[in-house]
Amino acid sequence: MTRKPTNARQPRSSGVRPLGRSITLLRVLIPRTLNFVQERIIISRNAGGKLFMRSSTKHDDTEKKPRGRPRAYDPETALRQAAEAFWKTGYSGTSLDDISAATGMNRPSLRAAFGDKHEIYVKALNDYWELKFAALDRAFGSGGTLAETLTRVYDAALSIYFSGSDQVLGCFVVGTAITEAAGDTEIQSIVAEGFRRIDADFEARFKLARAVGDLKQGADPKALALLASATMHTLAIRARAGTSRSELKKLAHKVVSVICG
Repeated sequence: MTRKPTNARQPRSSGVRPLGRSITLLRVLIPRTLNFVQERIIISRNAGGKLFMRSSTKHDDTEKKPRGRPRAYDPETALRQAAEAFWKTGYSGTSLDDISAATGMNRPSLRAAFGDKHEIYVKALNDYWELKFAALDRAFGSGGTLAETLTRVYDAALSIYFSGSDQVLGCFVVGTAITEAAGDTEIQSIVAEGFRRIDADFEARFKLARAVGDLKQGADPKALALLASATMHTLAIRARAGTSRSELKKLAHKVVSVICG
């Protein structure tokens, strides 16, 4: 009978013993929040007989996706839809619910994108000026005689005044901002700056016409600029009041003939 050597090394205890049902129960209790999470759980019994989790690891093998939903609106389009809502009923007559209906955006989304009602209006007002000046700059810069230039400028303005989707709206500034400017210094400043720019554009064109002999030498470019600007505002008011586009074109042509003499 062979006896085992007494000095043979015995396997060292790892201190971790399988716990049977306890392991199964603990695995059930551990929250599984994500399918792709892999957990390695080592359970051991300490001297007091308590169970504890020694370590856990998490591996995410999937590609991270950007948080949040994709933006479902175009900011430029939404702002102009909001502008048309103001354009139809004015600042005071337009509610956030009206703007929400016009843009298809709920109120929290409107606030996140553009701010409160006043901020939306100011953005719409500035956007209108940019659009109008872009159209006027093209009209002023296309060359030709003074009469041809003025005719193009008024035609460009009328195109804007008659651009409403379901009604003639006239000028956004004249139709809505003038009323608010009296009690709102920010709006007043934006309106005044826009009018100054229109006056300056007309005055510069009249100076050029006088220099090249297209206007009488005794003509006053500054006074003529105020007349030309006033005509533009008159066209806007009359358009909103129901005067036809053809009648307004005739009015503009008469003013051009008076200026050019």
